[in-house]
Amino acid sequence: MSLVVLQQLFAQDVGDLIRYIYERKYKCTLGEVYRTEDQALLYAKEGIGIKDSLHCKRLAIDICLFSPDGKYLDKTESYTEFGLFWESLNPLNRWGGHFKNADGNHFQTSDPR
Repeated sequence: MSLVVLQQLFAQDVGDLIRYIYERKYKCTLGEVYRTEDQALLYAKEGIGIKDSLHCKRLAIDICLFSPDGKYLDKTESYTEFGLFWESLNPLNRWGGHFKNADGNHFQTSDPR
């Protein structure tokens, strides 16, 4: 599968995830999607990312979640329902809440190539 096809499938799944969030009366804003390789290296040096980030391939997104009453939710646990839904959409999808260093607002599609 080519990178562009993976990116298209990822974009479709992101749309489904956002729709799922809003259907449950939550709201969200979009965080980082694309990251340059230079930015990824800088984040890795600062310990807040990795140099081989899937953001560089446009296969990852950070989503900021808000409760139905408008409160910003910054705990990984708040994202669990949405992370599990994300992973159910495609066997290549991974939710950051399952990472060794949990990153609850991170959603990605693995690149099997």
